[in-house]
Amino acid sequence: MLKYTMVDTDIWRIVSEEIRMTPEDKYFYLYLLTNPHTNHIGIYQITKKRIAFDLNYSIDSVHLLMKRFIEHYKLIRYNPETRELAIKDWGTHNLYNVSKPVLDCIFSELNDVEDPSLIPYVSESIQQQEIRSLYESFCE
Repeated sequence: MLKYTMVDTDIWRIVSEEIRMTPEDKYFYLYLLTNPHTNHIGIYQITKKRIAFDLNYSIDSVHLLMKRFIEHYKLIRYNPETRELAIKDWGTHNLYNVSKPVLDCIFSELNDVEDPSLIPYVSESIQQQEIRSLYESFCE
């Protein structure tokens, strides 16, 4: 099955004007949004070693980038034990379709999340109430 990820074209204004990312940060963020491990819920498993390999970066560079995205930009969270990464604003641009197949897929992927503390982090940005409620049902 093919996976598609929407990337809002407004991202370039956000990362250039609002957040003021470096070119390396923009590249890293685009990778986090579109890599083959992404899914429908914005919480997925990925190792730092995999990121380093895919981007042809050193592990040290990936550590520094992740630290910057966690502490400075506050755009991601990462659980090193479960190796799960959560993207804060995932729901803003990706979760708007409330069809039954999409809701079923979201439900299935939320069931697979090992660190439930990541779910409310992503759900904060979800505008579509039906999808947000589905996320919140996993927070109880």
